[in-house]
Amino acid sequence: MTSATSLTNHFLIAMPGLQDPNFSRTVTYVCEHSEEGAMGIIINRPMEIQLGEVLEQLEIEAESSEINQAPVYLGGPVQTDRGFVIHDGDLSFDSTLKVTSDIRVTTSRDVLEAIASGRGPSNRLIALGYAGWSGGQLEQELIANAWLSGPADSEILFAKPSAERWQAAAKLLGVDLNLLSGEAGHA
Repeated sequence: MTSATSLTNHFLIAMPGLQDPNFSRTVTYVCEHSEEGAMGIIINRPMEIQLGEVLEQLEIEAESSEINQAPVYLGGPVQTDRGFVIHDGDLSFDSTLKVTSDIRVTTSRDVLEAIASGRGPSNRLIALGYAGWSGGQLEQELIANAWLSGPADSEILFAKPSAERWQAAAKLLGVDLNLLSGEAGHA
């Protein structure tokens, strides 16, 4: 697989016909994609918990109530007890994957400590769980028309309200999801 065929730093946009409840109407940020498989984090499924609850469980005290009120997303159906922080900037922590020159994914506790103290990355998305695909599985799902894919956009990732991300990611590709049928066509 070449960097031209890798979907790392791309959005996977669920097609209207994708009925899997784990992925229906989702946008997934692909953090890693190789011949061995893919790993991504759903960026538009806020959970009913806030960051303060996660910090409390970890016995980390937040500097402000604003930090405690930050949303936590359901990143995918795999390891929903494990935290992932997608962030920008050149900050590195104990366990950080460099996705691009400006986007990273961190899974270690020290990123949450930095966020809680006000020293963390300013643009961030915190999720529990991830989406994973074995080698060739994601490619097969793309062939089956389950997903649209296109380059990721920081504005959608960090700033756009979560309820608008699915349509906004498709619009980057010039696609209006309201005009697509959920049924596959046959010639």
